[in-house]
Amino acid sequence: MLGFRGAFRYIANPDVFTLELTAIKKVREKYKNLWLMIPFVRSPGELAKVRRLVAAEGLFSGPTFKFWMMVELPVNVILLEEFIKVGIDGVSVGSNDLTMLIEGTDRDNETVATAFDERSPAVLWALKRVVKTCAKAGVSSSICGQAPSTYDDLVAELVEMGITSVSVNPDAVNRVRHVILDTERKLIS
Repeated sequence: MLGFRGAFRYIANPDVFTLELTAIKKVREKYKNLWLMIPFVRSPGELAKVRRLVAAEGLFSGPTFKFWMMVELPVNVILLEEFIKVGIDGVSVGSNDLTMLIEGTDRDNETVATAFDERSPAVLWALKRVVKTCAKAGVSSSICGQAPSTYDDLVAELVEMGITSVSVNPDAVNRVRHVILDTERKLIS
């Protein structure tokens, strides 16, 4: 999971990243709802460099373009205000990676997989910090990964916190939609 990936790879290989951005720009000519989400960002400075590469390709010129960042690393949670200052429209918490890196576990390693808990107090603290920080800054917050597809109680808690959106597996859409609806009804009653 760690290593040469994400934002660092984009900066180290700008020619390859530029090709990817050119493809995105071409697709956006017809589909304006295609946005860009940068994964595995290790520092606000790294995000700023990637943002400059994206800007150089003219992707920020349209009003419908959105620039998002994955929140997968503890540093993303700790320095979220600084990442927001760089200029992002939203974040999506990658619950699998963030949980593994907060807890020092590996859900794919049977020896330590039993310690993997996406609802642990430390992970819940991180999720709450992300949602509240984003709300305060007017930035969208979302979650992806296995957790929202598996734990209805977590989805309800995230909705109560004020999360903007939830991404789930196709087989969980109807069930989770009802959890969100029920939770929102309770909030407004």
